[in-house]
Amino acid sequence: MQTYKSWKNQAIQDDLESGADQWKKETKSALYDYQIIQRRYEELLEIRRSGDVQELLYYLKEGLHGNTAGMGAPKLYTRARFGTKELVEKYVNEVVRSIQELNQSDSKKISSAEKRTLFRRTSMGFGRTALMLSGAGSLGIFHMGVIKTLVDQDILPRVISGASTGAFITAVLGTHQPENRHELARSKELFELMKTHEPTSGRRNIDHYDLENLLRNLVPDLTFEEAYEVSGLHINISVAPKSIQQRSRLLNATTAPNALIREAVLASCAIPGMFPAVQLAARDHKGQRQPYIPSRSWIDGSIIDELPAKRLSRLYGVNYFISSQANPSVTSASGSMLSPFCALNDTFEVAGRQWLQTVYPFVMEQVRDTYPVNVMARNWFSSATQEYNADINILPSADSSRPGEFYETLTEEETRSLFTEGEQATWPQVERIRTTTAVSRCIDNILLDMGEDCLLP
Repeated sequence: MQTYKSWKNQAIQDDLESGADQWKKETKSALYDYQIIQRRYEELLEIRRSGDVQELLYYLKEGLHGNTAGMGAPKLYTRARFGTKELVEKYVNEVVRSIQELNQSDSKKISSAEKRTLFRRTSMGFGRTALMLSGAGSLGIFHMGVIKTLVDQDILPRVISGASTGAFITAVLGTHQPENRHELARSKELFELMKTHEPTSGRRNIDHYDLENLLRNLVPDLTFEEAYEVSGLHINISVAPKSIQQRSRLLNATTAPNALIREAVLASCAIPGMFPAVQLAARDHKGQRQPYIPSRSWIDGSIIDELPAKRLSRLYGVNYFISSQANPSVTSASGSMLSPFCALNDTFEVAGRQWLQTVYPFVMEQVRDTYPVNVMARNWFSSATQEYNADINILPSADSSRPGEFYETLTEEETRSLFTEGEQATWPQVERIRTTTAVSRCIDNILLDMGEDCLLP
């Protein structure tokens, strides 16, 4: 079986043969402002080597920004199979070394309070990364392959969102200790539970009891706040209201600390027409289970907010997004399809989305009191006008995106194949993720060592 190491070696060899390796060594490029990056790299290197801590502190205060001089441009990561311009990588590595040296400097030269203030402000200004897991039905095991690669390479974001099946995977990841993540993705129990039938028994639709069984076995009965204390991850689960008069919610340790995760997952997976709507639950101040917003019930989170980028930006200062997109209604028509308007170019796609948003109020006014047509209309408009693009999109192959099997159980062979595909689909993105998130990961890790989590309100 191919491994990331063997893939990496082959990718490097391919770059040598194609000439991409020479492209990486060449500083000049119209894809980014190489002169600014070169100058900043040389200045930062000189300051760090001088040992002048106060000058280094001032330089980082004034000039540390995300995507400096366009060095995060997507095209910089498409010319070669492995890595990007060496100047970009050298600059990022120098920034990380400077931050680490500043953190380790003598407290007589720079106080702990000054360091803490610098890193908190820099973290807020520089931004951070989130991983968003789409709805995927029975194809959700693809997400676990993606997560395995991110965990193995130590580049898993601390902010993770999930809708529908993505919510289930998010809950599995976010309710276990960090040291268990490597084993969790390889878990034999996971495969046995995700595989709910043998080939000889024929396919059947996944039902409510299958999901409840999975939750009992893989997700401890924790609140969002308790889950954060266990995993250190900021997990977010999207749920949609059953009633058209209500607004969707993104449940997490900040917006719903006492809400229980199992019920949130059940709600996010409650596909209309297949699963019943779910009433959320919470744990009160005495530790007793009670209804959460008793007057409301909730359904499939992917209908309205599958990839909740705007809400994650507002809550956590996220400005860089990775999506694992395995929803066959989004990916099946093309390996690069990321919108219901895939047949149109970008201009017409935006125009089509804006037109639908314009006519939406008129249509809803006509069917407002006609159930279930009103709910179906809202769900369709919400799905059609969502934004499905992230900065980095990790997709299964078109062959794996089978809308007709979206709700069906899988064989063990199919389950393992999807898991492997998730791993391998992530490999080409590893170095891009490592480079573009290196600074924010470094700062966040320093703050955590100081006993602070800058993602908490």
